Amino acid sequence: MSNSRGRGLQANALGTFDTVVMAVAGSAPAYSLAATTAVLVGAVGLGSPAALLWCAIPMLGIALAFSYLGRIDVNAGASYSWVGRTLHPFLGFVSGWALVVSATIFMVAGSLPAGSMTLSLFDEGLADDVALSTVVGAGWFLVMLAVVLGGARLTVRAQLLMSGIELAILLLFAVLALFHTGNARAFDWSWLGFGHFDGVSGFASGALIAAFYYWGWDVTSNLSEETRNSRRTTGLAGLIGVGIVFALFEVFTIAVNVILSSDQIAANDADVLAVLGDEIAPGWGGKLLVVAVMLSTIATLETTLIQVTRSLFAMGRDRTMPTALGRVHRTWNTPYVAIAVVGAVALVMFIASNALGSVGEILSDAISAIGLQIAVYYGLAGLAVVVAYRKMLFRSAGDFLLGGVWPLLGAAFMFWIFVESLGELSGAAIAIGVGGLAVGLIPMLWYWRQGSEYYRPAKLDATRTVETDYVPEEHVTAQAQAYEGLPTDF
Repeated sequence: MSNSRGRGLQANALGTFDTVVMAVAGSAPAYSLAATTAVLVGAVGLGSPAALLWCAIPMLGIALAFSYLGRIDVNAGASYSWVGRTLHPFLGFVSGWALVVSATIFMVAGSLPAGSMTLSLFDEGLADDVALSTVVGAGWFLVMLAVVLGGARLTVRAQLLMSGIELAILLLFAVLALFHTGNARAFDWSWLGFGHFDGVSGFASGALIAAFYYWGWDVTSNLSEETRNSRRTTGLAGLIGVGIVFALFEVFTIAVNVILSSDQIAANDADVLAVLGDEIAPGWGGKLLVVAVMLSTIATLETTLIQVTRSLFAMGRDRTMPTALGRVHRTWNTPYVAIAVVGAVALVMFIASNALGSVGEILSDAISAIGLQIAVYYGLAGLAVVVAYRKMLFRSAGDFLLGGVWPLLGAAFMFWIFVESLGELSGAAIAIGVGGLAVGLIPMLWYWRQGSEYYRPAKLDATRTVETDYVPEEHVTAQAQAYEGLPTDF
């Protein structure tokens, strides 16, 4: 059972199907397309399908890394724990901090569109009002905060409803787009090649934005302590989630290239999907896709809240952040202090965002900044799996490719786009992205000096891991349900 000292998230709350739904919702296909397509087209033009294609390959390598690492260390902190126990505790903390900062920034980047989309259903003119969008978005954020506070089962039920409707609408429009006539331009296979990128740095900036599209599937790893048979389930769900959203991203970015003119895309920077819907099905299409985007945005606010609060919970439990963050509510089995802190910080950021400009301007800088932070913690996880499995990589061709070469290439790609894109980004995006990471040095050094045991880790080694068999839920012991966050190897 739970107690107030930071033990006992709700074990076995999620099954395989639930976890796949969370992975897809984490990447937020409709939101990513609506909020990011104009930014991506602005960076790479007609090469947007290529950017998503060529970023998907290394992203699958990172998903494989999470899958392999999840088999040998079940921890709500995910990459924070894995990187700390393989590469170095300082790098592990940076990995966890990168997720915390990027997710917190996303509370603003995600809530503003949730507010503006909701308002646009009633009056198109209201959607551009940043102050009103912020108020409505904050309302949705507070609703999701309450759902996440209510526990993993309530969270996944809300997710099934929202994501189910969203995916049904997206699939309907994917089919309708195939039969659309009167297009802006004909399909061209060059959209999937490298010809539309402005050199190497242009490709890097496109890939950084593409990384933001995919980001979020790894919420499954942060839910590992609350998932049945999590050593297998969380990694598999992440891989399936990346595959599903890749297909949706390609279909819709190609549809945008075919159906919409460059002027239409540029004039509707945070509303591209609604314009696409109006072109495909005049009168009702735009409204229906707005509903999909709104549900997707609200759904991904929920998964992002899970990621940041579970990461802070793990840090509080390890005493690398204030220990209060590791407290679990006796009734709901959720890290209620971490949830309250994230809620308060995000609401302050909502208020501050009113002074930053239009919804489109805020989104552009926030997406680029988050992309930098994603590249850091995904890249470190890709390195961590190679170190953890180094003694096993030559046992089979599968282990060598899937647990070694592919994740390593994924890591190299993430670090490369981080470095290459620095020269292309605005000063605000770099300040948010790199400055946000630098702030983490303060708690890291403070708690290192305080002697947290996290900084003296038991090294993660796949050859010494206890392989536990699946235990049906009805046979799980009370002791197992009170998961103590202990290391999973000898």
